[in-house]
Amino acid sequence: MKEATMPYIQSAVHAFEPSYVRHSKQSFIGGTYRTLADESMIDTPSCFDVRHRAELYTHKAPLHAEPAHRSIYIPETEASVAPCDTDILAITDEQHISSFAAEAQVNGNHALQAMPRTLQTVRTALTTAGHSLKRIGQTIASAAHATARVTRTAATTVRNAWRTFTSFKAVQLIIKFFRGAHALWKKRMKFSYAFYTAIFFLLTSFEVLFIQWGMYSEPHYAKGTHVSQATKILNSVAGQLTKFVSQMWLEQKYLFLINFVALALIYLALICICNRFWIATATFGSVMSIYAVANMLKVQLRGEPIIPADLSFLSGGDTGNIVSFIPKDSETFISSAVTTLLWFLVVCFICFVLDGRRKFIYCSWTHPFASIKNILGNLTRIIAAVLSVAIFFSFTWNLGTPNSWPYKWIRDMGYKAELWNPTDDAQANGPAISFLNLTHVKAMDEPNGYSKEAMQKLAQRYSKEAALINKNRANNLTDNNVVMILSESFSDPTRVPGIAYDIDPMPHIRSLKNTTTSGLMLSPGYGGGTANIEYQALTGLNLANFNSSLTVPYQQLVPTQKSPYSFNQIWNEKYGSNGSTAVHPYYSSMYLRNANYNKFKFSYFYTLDSKKPIWHQHHIDKSPDVDDASAYQCILDLLDKQNTTNNDNPQFLQLVTMQNHLPYNDWYDNNEFKDADVSKNLGYWDRYSIDTYTKGVSYTDKSTLAFLESLDKLDKPVTVIFYGDHLPGIYDDASKDKNNALTLHETDYFIWSNNASKSRGIKIDHATSYTSSNYFMAMAAEHMNAKVSPYLALLTKLRENVPAISRIVVQKGGRSKGNATYLDSNGNEIEKQKLSKTAKQLLKDYELVQYDQTSSKGYLQNTKFTQVPSK
Repeated sequence: MKEATMPYIQSAVHAFEPSYVRHSKQSFIGGTYRTLADESMIDTPSCFDVRHRAELYTHKAPLHAEPAHRSIYIPETEASVAPCDTDILAITDEQHISSFAAEAQVNGNHALQAMPRTLQTVRTALTTAGHSLKRIGQTIASAAHATARVTRTAATTVRNAWRTFTSFKAVQLIIKFFRGAHALWKKRMKFSYAFYTAIFFLLTSFEVLFIQWGMYSEPHYAKGTHVSQATKILNSVAGQLTKFVSQMWLEQKYLFLINFVALALIYLALICICNRFWIATATFGSVMSIYAVANMLKVQLRGEPIIPADLSFLSGGDTGNIVSFIPKDSETFISSAVTTLLWFLVVCFICFVLDGRRKFIYCSWTHPFASIKNILGNLTRIIAAVLSVAIFFSFTWNLGTPNSWPYKWIRDMGYKAELWNPTDDAQANGPAISFLNLTHVKAMDEPNGYSKEAMQKLAQRYSKEAALINKNRANNLTDNNVVMILSESFSDPTRVPGIAYDIDPMPHIRSLKNTTTSGLMLSPGYGGGTANIEYQALTGLNLANFNSSLTVPYQQLVPTQKSPYSFNQIWNEKYGSNGSTAVHPYYSSMYLRNANYNKFKFSYFYTLDSKKPIWHQHHIDKSPDVDDASAYQCILDLLDKQNTTNNDNPQFLQLVTMQNHLPYNDWYDNNEFKDADVSKNLGYWDRYSIDTYTKGVSYTDKSTLAFLESLDKLDKPVTVIFYGDHLPGIYDDASKDKNNALTLHETDYFIWSNNASKSRGIKIDHATSYTSSNYFMAMAAEHMNAKVSPYLALLTKLRENVPAISRIVVQKGGRSKGNATYLDSNGNEIEKQKLSKTAKQLLKDYELVQYDQTSSKGYLQNTKFTQVPSK
């Protein structure tokens, strides 16, 4: 067969509409093909597959028949199609092609007729969906085109308007000006490191002096007292501040330098961490200035500087509450300080903008390995930040650790710690270094002879002592309701030297003290320290045994303890978790009482912000605090609640009042004590505050009498332990006289029982004139003739030998260095070395017990050391 007559065909299958086959003849001329057949459409189904449209072309490749597979095979394209119904042997010309197409049409029609109806249904659905999607797409496209047209139109309008605006000559001049200014701005000078260094030294020095300035006050001289001008200058705030600096040359005491280094380490760490000099400067200056102002206010109000434990007030959300204590006469100063601070921040911002140097240490985090400069800069930045923080941490952490490098250095520079008295320590050594020295606190050092065996022997010894005491005791503590009342700042103002009134501010309590167990309590605080006295009363432990760096156990110690012991647990052990309740007409987080009372296992703590707030909240006239009468009524309601809940078990109730808390801003409308004040040589503000405070004492005296009368009407035994925690810090003249140190730490207390109690009318006369709050529960047990635990037996015997113990240190002529003050029953100081052998042994045992309870493994917990007899 000639090549021209040999069959040539090519097939192409397209996945579109089925049942159409276009057939044509093509021949190749010069490597291309052209169509020889007509363009008519033959409406015949494909023999290859009804789902495809086939076009048949003549091709150089011969068409081979594949009878076994009933398919058409094209060797060059390696394409195969579905089987046909008939074998195709050869197609030699156009006639054969037409015949083949006709046969394919017949076969295709048969296939269409055999197609399942479901396939037609699916195709119809798909077709409908396709049309819907097409319409949706067309709608979206139309909307997009319309939006684009509107946007283009608006952009064109704005562009034309902008071109019109910028074409004005005046605008062109302005644009040229700013272009020139921008060029100059990009070339602005970078501040030199020498300038940074000068700012660093000046700001740090200023903050040291500003903080120290808040520790001093202007002296007051009595009329007629002759004082030389030189003495007045030296004793003035400016004179004391000058001495603080000049003693580096006059006395070789480099205390200014020590404080400078402490603040400089903070400043340097901020610079290295944020790597922005002016941001670090603004932060450092703001924080230190706020600290200086707050420290000054606390010294004025409470007679003590800020310590690290005070930061818990901020973390506990008490910032707003603390601000409410600020007296009115300080508001002007605070306003001026805030204004100055704002201007300082403005200057820092301007310098930040003008300074062309953004990074204090060059670094590039986006391209860290692009060059040697970037690599070295990044390494320098990291090392500087880590090293500055490490040095500051090491310096602060080891300040109070003997033989450490900062400990040795500050003592070589003239630092002598007086941490038992933070105020004196801050005045002498600087508030900054004093604050940092208290950041790492160890409650107690291990006493000599402490061991498990020693504590077991101690427990046995005082178990025998308790048994001896209990032979003569007929009652049980848990048979009585005990109400322990800490009366905020309550004391007799007429006992303060220089204070006198024509009328008695507390006649009822004074009379009551003559008929029941009472006396004066030696307080470790003046103007503040409420939580410390409260801690001693609830636990029986004394601050005098702690290291001097532990100043507030409620904030530094109790939060770290797992199960601290407190006397209310005696009632819990007998009557379950509802055996004790606490009430405080203020906010629960103050001194972390909410967390601490929970650890002490009080069943509930009622406050202004507790889940169930205290239900009596009356205020007297303009006073911001809940009055004592309301606090007392809450206690009466809790006692009465025993009857309504069919739970008549006695309980321990803890009350901390707020009525006489500072400040004293003339709260009361009818204050007769203003006219009754016959004190001499008092300044205006002293008299203003003292008269307000004295009126508050009078209100407390009356409400306390009414409270006790209400208790007398109850048919259940109640014993009240009432005490003032400290004197208010308003006696400026008296506090300047060192001879008054002891007097300003003595408050009033009494222990009283109602008519239903077996101890009604009891007055313990032995060694009760002077005591300390750690003895109150032991004294109450003696007052009630109640049996004691070995722990209470230790406190009972210790009180008989050392009636009062306190951390304040008093000697003739003022305060001295040491850890504790001991008083006899007449209020005379006892030197520790002159104590009896028995007293020394008791103090030693007391120290071992306190260490075991607070700082060690608690060997006594596995004994019955704190368990009182139940029968």
